[in-house]
Formats: sequence, C-alpha cells, structure tokens
Amino acid sequence: MDAGSPLQLIFDAHRLKRVPRTGWVMRGVGAAESVADHSFGVAFISLILAEMLDRPLDKAKLLTIALLHDLPESVVGDLPTPAAARFPPGAKRRAEMEALRELLHKLPSAEHWRAWWCEFRDGTSIEGQLVRDADRMDMLLQAHIYEQTTGNRWLEEFWPSSDDSPFELPVTQTLYKELRALRHVPKTG
Repeated sequence: MDAGSPLQLIFDAHRLKRVPRTGWVMRGVGAAESVADHSFGVAFISLILAEMLDRPLDKAKLLTIALLHDLPESVVGDLPTPAAARFPPGAKRRAEMEALRELLHKLPSAEHWRAWWCEFRDGTSIEGQLVRDADRMDMLLQAHIYEQTTGNRWLEEFWPSSDDSPFELPVTQTLYKELRALRHVPKTG
C-alpha cells in the first residue's frame, strides 16, 4: 500500500484503537482506555462545549481538530508527561509534527489540517482552545470514572490541588466545577 494514501491513513488512525493511554497503564489501570477511546471523548466533549459557548465557531474545524489531536501518537506512541519531560525541549513537538506531516502528506487538506493541529497545540484559535479544554476535561472525566469504579482516590495527581480551574474557557470551567463537585459525592449502588 502506498505510504500516505487515504487508505493507509485510515489504517494508521485505526491503530489508535490498540494504543492504550500510557498514563493510565503506568498507574495500574487494568483495562485502560485506548487513544481512540480518548479521541472520541474529546470530540464529543468539544461538540457539547461548542453548544454551550456563547460565540460562533467552525464546528467542522472543531471536530477535525478533535479527531486529529492525537493522530501523531499512531506513529510516536502515547508518551506520558514524565517520559516526554526527559527529552530535549521541543523534541516531542517536533516528532509529532513530523509524524503528522508523514501521515497526511498526500491528502488535499494536509496543509489545512496541519495548521489546525498547530492551532490546537498552541491554543491560537477558539476551536483549538476548546479542543485543548476538552482534551483535559476528558482526562479528568476518565480519572473520575476510574476512581468511582474502583472506590478509591489513587488518581489524585491528575486533579488540580485547588479549586482553581485548569481550563482556558469559562464554559469548560463550569463543567469542571460540576465534575469536581461529583468527586465529593459518595458512590451509590
């Protein structure tokens, strides 16, 4: 199959279904979600946040960014923050950009999509900011679900140490406060 062909890209993206989220695996989560599971969560949360937002945005761009945001991990893997911190400054960013270039290079929308991915990475557009917030929100939601299903708080490190919101946009801050309040409600059933 031709490298960079649309079918090859689909196969490459499909590989994310088999890439577990390394942060969860490192913390002993037995059936850790995959990167593809996470990407679906990010896309769905992005869509919900867009509905809550009081300003216009490009939903096609938003969802494209959400679907692409972790696509480079199909090549470079899911590098957890502690591991990525051991690389020279900018190395992970360069590796992801090169992977994205390699994955998309034969598509007519390649330049557009790479530019949008950079908007996510750098938070330079409302769509990019919203997906960045959705990315973090999905991680916190998943941490909450793992804590609820196990009955313990062993993922405390993922949560900010104060009630300050780690999000850029007010709509996400609102959801975060609701989610944080749920952590203090005892599990029933």
